[in-house]
Amino acid sequence: MKSQQTHVLEVNASGRIDNSASRALTRDLIAALDDRYGNVQTVRRDLAHGVPFVDAEWIEANFTPDDARTETHRKALALSDSLVAELRNADVLIIGTPVYNFSIPAALKAWIDMIARARMTFRYTENGPKGLLEGKKAYLIVATGGVPVGSDMDFATPYLKHALAFVGITDVEIIAADRLNSQAEESMDAARAQIAELVHLAPQAA
Repeated sequence: MKSQQTHVLEVNASGRIDNSASRALTRDLIAALDDRYGNVQTVRRDLAHGVPFVDAEWIEANFTPDDARTETHRKALALSDSLVAELRNADVLIIGTPVYNFSIPAALKAWIDMIARARMTFRYTENGPKGLLEGKKAYLIVATGGVPVGSDMDFATPYLKHALAFVGITDVEIIAADRLNSQAEESMDAARAQIAELVHLAPQAA
């Protein structure tokens, strides 16, 4: 029975709008999830036009206690608050990203900086930081021109997994479309086959 609504947050980091491998695969994954679960509600956050970087104004606002924040503080945090709310509300997070110069695009790093918020997505304890977004599923769709995903040259996927774990998201699947410069068709076919397998194995909605 496919009645329970599944909330998906799709974050696209590719600077390329058309002919983007990561964007094509995120669409395929969402279609597969919709077929599997039905009633999938997707919120799309496109980072192609950039995300503001953390600056002095943002830092001051973030470290000011909520009950002491001014309107200027709240304005500085408004986008970050929205991004956190999108992530909190999601059952499933899909990040589609290319690898630029061995790591993630700057816009995706800026998004991570905006959602890593003490007392909102993680908290400090006597045993160190603890993520507050447990119970979510994440898929990382990673497209590369030449870097093999999982190799010593890949600094993107380990960082993303670590950053997500920091906020409590530890159930993470990596779908790789790598070395597209030399084996595009084979890599895309393999990624699509992996999507089909992963979604088929996912638990059915109640």
